[in-house]
Amino acid sequence: MSSILRIATYNIHKGVQGLGPARRLEIHNLAHAVEQFDADIVCLQEVRRHHRKFEKQFTRWPNLDQAGYLSPEGYESVYRTNATTRHGEHGNALLSRWPVVDIRHSDVSDHRFEQRGLLHVNLLIDGVEVHVIVVHLGLMHAGRERQVRRLGEYIATAVPSQVPMVVAGDFNDWGAQLLRPMAALDLHTFEGIRLATYPSRLPLLHLDRIFVRGLRLVSAHVPHGRVWARMSDHLPLIAEIELQ
Repeated sequence: MSSILRIATYNIHKGVQGLGPARRLEIHNLAHAVEQFDADIVCLQEVRRHHRKFEKQFTRWPNLDQAGYLSPEGYESVYRTNATTRHGEHGNALLSRWPVVDIRHSDVSDHRFEQRGLLHVNLLIDGVEVHVIVVHLGLMHAGRERQVRRLGEYIATAVPSQVPMVVAGDFNDWGAQLLRPMAALDLHTFEGIRLATYPSRLPLLHLDRIFVRGLRLVSAHVPHGRVWARMSDHLPLIAEIELQ
C-alpha cells in the first residue's frame, strides 16, 4: 500500500521584508501560509531563533522562536542554527505531522562569510523511516559544488542506503548545474517542469528544489500572486511524493 506525502520547501527571508522605514513584519502572514500548505512536511530556510533588535522594533514580534510560531497545531517543529549574527541567529527548520525519531545537524560552511548547515531529521511515516535533509547552499557555484560533495559524504555515513530520503531547500543553483552531481548521489527531482521561485514578484529562477531517493515524484507547483510576493523574496515549492 502506498501513501502520498505533501512536502513544501520555503525560504521565509527571516520573517521580515523591506528595507529601512519600509521594513515590515511578515511572520504572521507566513504562519497562515504554512497552514494553507496542508503539508505533511515543511522545510524552511532563513528561520530566526531570535533577533534582539527586531524584537524591540516590532511590537507584534512573536514570543516563540519562528519555527515554533510557524508550526500548525499538531505538528512538531525542529530548528537548528546555521549562522550567528550581531543581533541573533538563524538557520533551517522542519515542521512535521509525523513523529520525529532523530535530529542531527552538520556544518557545511564553505568559508567564514557564509555560515551554512544541513538539518537532518529522521521521521516515522506510516511505520516507515524517512530521512529528510533541509539545505541552504551558498551563493558561489564552486562553493555549492563543494557543499554537494560534503552532502554526499554526510549521507554515506548518516543515512542507510535502503532508507527513503528527501533533500529539500534553497540550493541557490541559478543554472541547474547541481542536477548532475545530485543525480550521482541517486537524488532526483522534477524534470521538464518550470518551477521558478525567485524573485517572488517576478519568478525567473528555480532556486528551491525537492530531491528524493527511494520515493516517487508525483506532482509539484508554485503558488503565485500578490499576497505570496509580499511575504518573502522566494515563493514556496509544494510537491507530492509517493511513499511505496
